[in-house]
Amino acid sequence: MPEVLLLRSASSILRTAFLNRRLPGGPRCVHKLSFVRNLQCRQGVRLNVRSSSLTDRQPLSKESLNHGLELSVPETVNNAQWDAPEEALWTTRADGRVRLRIDPSCPQLPYTVHRMFYEALDKYGDLRALGFKRQDKWEHISYSQYYLLARRAAKGFLKQAYSVAILGFNSPEWFFSAVGTVFAGGIVTGIYTTSSPEACQYIAYDCCANVIVVDTQKQLEKILKIWKQLPHLKAVVIYKEPPPNKMANVYTMEEFMELGDEVPEEALDAIIDTQQPNQCCVLVYTSGTTGNPKGVMLSQDNITWTARYGSQAGDIRPAEVQQEVVVSYLPLSHIAAQIYDLWTGIQWGAQVCFAEPDALKGSLVNTLREVEPTSHMGVPRVWEKIMERIQEVAAQSGFIRRKMLLWAMSVTLEQNLTCPGSDLKPFTTRLADYLVLAKVRQALGFAKCQKNFYGAAPMTAETQRFFLGLNIRLYAGYGLSETSGPHFMSSPYNYRLYSSGKVVPGCRVKLVNQDAEGIGEICLWGRTIFMGYLNMEDKTCEAIDEEGWLHTGDAGRLDADGFLYITGRLKELIITAGGENVPPVPIEEAVKMELPIISNAMLIGDQRKFLSMLLTLKCTLDPDTSDPTDNLTEQAVEFCQRVGSRAITVSEIVGKKDEAVYQAIEEGIRRVNMNAAARPYHIQKWAILERDFSISGGELGPTMKLKRLTVLEKYKDIIDSFYQEQKM
Repeated sequence: MPEVLLLRSASSILRTAFLNRRLPGGPRCVHKLSFVRNLQCRQGVRLNVRSSSLTDRQPLSKESLNHGLELSVPETVNNAQWDAPEEALWTTRADGRVRLRIDPSCPQLPYTVHRMFYEALDKYGDLRALGFKRQDKWEHISYSQYYLLARRAAKGFLKQAYSVAILGFNSPEWFFSAVGTVFAGGIVTGIYTTSSPEACQYIAYDCCANVIVVDTQKQLEKILKIWKQLPHLKAVVIYKEPPPNKMANVYTMEEFMELGDEVPEEALDAIIDTQQPNQCCVLVYTSGTTGNPKGVMLSQDNITWTARYGSQAGDIRPAEVQQEVVVSYLPLSHIAAQIYDLWTGIQWGAQVCFAEPDALKGSLVNTLREVEPTSHMGVPRVWEKIMERIQEVAAQSGFIRRKMLLWAMSVTLEQNLTCPGSDLKPFTTRLADYLVLAKVRQALGFAKCQKNFYGAAPMTAETQRFFLGLNIRLYAGYGLSETSGPHFMSSPYNYRLYSSGKVVPGCRVKLVNQDAEGIGEICLWGRTIFMGYLNMEDKTCEAIDEEGWLHTGDAGRLDADGFLYITGRLKELIITAGGENVPPVPIEEAVKMELPIISNAMLIGDQRKFLSMLLTLKCTLDPDTSDPTDNLTEQAVEFCQRVGSRAITVSEIVGKKDEAVYQAIEEGIRRVNMNAAARPYHIQKWAILERDFSISGGELGPTMKLKRLTVLEKYKDIIDSFYQEQKM
């Protein structure tokens, strides 16, 4: 089975896509586009379709799809029906409806995902939508082909699915399966490819998955192990590899879509026509760092509104101005990647190119070089790995090249820190960029990249300053799964170092229970706010108050210009036995800044007499598993040499208690303590662990977030030893 079955001949696709039908309120025609009349006709939309014909051999084009289609929408729209008091602000039912939080400053008419795709198709039908590599060659799918494939998938799901889960790496099949699920009136759920069979079972059972789409036999085997525990599961679809042998209710994607070909186009259109913007269409499961994952219910309006306004705030441009090119590689089961790659891509006609499944094991840079994206997003750990790779290459370079890079980064960083918004660069800065930095960016695949984003976790000051030295600004976005992604955004026109940007227009923010420094809990309101947690009324009530404000559990402050600065999680706040409130993140970041050999630092001290810390060292990753190895990175080895150690492995340092390294770390922590606000903020004891934190080790979640409770339990003996010694 080819990796992408969607490259069937255009004639066979068109044969199944276009059937005659009667449009309510319109003449008989060859159906070209299903139009969401349930909303638009009520608001005075006029639909006029004249007869046309389309042969099997004709190429698919915007003109052929839209021939004779006229649309007029009134300039003013009454949104009263979407914020009507009879509908609650939240629900925990998959078939529930909610009242939309429409702000007068941004009263966009609510519309469905199908309507969003329809409007994109009208403008971008001929443009490249999805790019993928097949036998070492890039192939592409247009927006017109993408739409038809989503319809075929939708008809397949109509046969037996309301809830569809996808367990596979980013691919065109992931995209058109997700869009097809929504077209079919269902709810799509992503499952992390790294999930264990037990984790897959929890999510598939919770969302009542009727169909699970997988990419490989490895993922199929997980589902086969748990199928008996999934009473709602009717079928599994595999698309990248054929199943090892014929099994009941296990289909290739081609077989599944052929089943859907039996469904009349009219049946799908009838489902599309009944959809409402305030109904659920996507479930995003939280990472479960503080308990079982929760199913975050997102409405069609959550998706379409955020795809438009959240991306505008990040300066993502429509294809009429400049077609954005992005590389899809982060897990689509996470809201950041799903909004950025999938839904925003449709909204603005972006070209989305898929990385290889081993992207995070080393192949991502190759894809970036080939694709040359105009916009790129990474979680902080991805940017840190790029930084570490550059540092390794620099360390292995000749003396002159290394000195040239350090000089170029130094003058550029100084310029970007002193005059961050200036377009007038001194000659020295321009020379450094021309001679050195432009070549580095080209080698990374960022030669054409105008916007580089990060989110999902805190970014260290060291990493941000490093990339500023390369003349690469990292623009932050702040949001949660519960805010459909970005509620705050930075952009080239809205940037302040270390901040998360400003609130997206049409959204609101307030800080509650502020302290003397203006730090309080961040509460959010707007069209981004989720519908509720699936089947979890108690958790939903904890998160959303009576006025519809989402209490994020994050602590932060707003400056005079409205820029947001995140200071930590309220639940992560350490309250010592002496009653001192200690936010751990600033102290952890200070240690990593002071000691470049440190990979992870976790502060401990809740209900304890003093603070202690667990440390891990920077090490290389196994190219096959991405698990941490025993070998130190070049930067870590350089640190060791600088302090008088010959160690090149973690075990040499930890096993032999390398005196030089331990003494250097002790001195670094002493310097951090000297800068602390008060003695209760001092780190009094610390230990270096034998292995860096990882997803496989359980210390990190799928998006590389630190799972503090897991670390506390896993290293309980070491932690207890800190405090047992104090009692003696």
